[in-house]
Amino acid sequence: MPTATSSEKDRLEFITVAAEYCIFIENSVSTDKQIFIKQAVKYLPTLYLKTILLPSVVDFPEEESERTVTEAEYENVRVSIETLLGTDDMYLTTFHPEIQYSEAPIAASISEDLADILQELKDFLFNCQLGDEDLLSNALDNCLYGFHQHWGRKLLNALTALHQLQYNDDKEKEEQDEFLPPINATSQKESFLHHQLRDDSDDL
Repeated sequence: MPTATSSEKDRLEFITVAAEYCIFIENSVSTDKQIFIKQAVKYLPTLYLKTILLPSVVDFPEEESERTVTEAEYENVRVSIETLLGTDDMYLTTFHPEIQYSEAPIAASISEDLADILQELKDFLFNCQLGDEDLLSNALDNCLYGFHQHWGRKLLNALTALHQLQYNDDKEKEEQDEFLPPINATSQKESFLHHQLRDDSDDL
């Protein structure tokens, strides 16, 4: 059985991770918020790594691949994530194409970032399923060009915001635990014995 070359292996791994990301995002509506955040900060770095292992495409491809994700599908995903994250969906970033025109950080949205990534990957995966090598190669070039131009940045911005949410929540839980009274096993035992002695005396 022939083995895949390094470039073929990297492409197959990218396709696999892209498909897993799409499934994860589309199932976000039925996910708990904290579980979603923890899973997202695992998927996004893996997706970024598998993407940069592929040859970089910095020039616009000669042919644009077929787009299949509709505006309604995109909006459904975006709204689902926005609803799940609530007020935590918005974040401020200085890494934005329009930052040169602003004196302050620009507001961005995790749900929009993740939906944009999903749109790029689903369009790519659709072309993969057609079974034509030329279409696959062209779709991959378009996807990688999009990564270079916008969705790679969106991925990192969303990851930064989600990282902040995950570890801020952990820190808040630790701070809440600090205000809980310590459990004293000795005092608990004495209290229990005192209660038992009082019950025994009542029975006399």
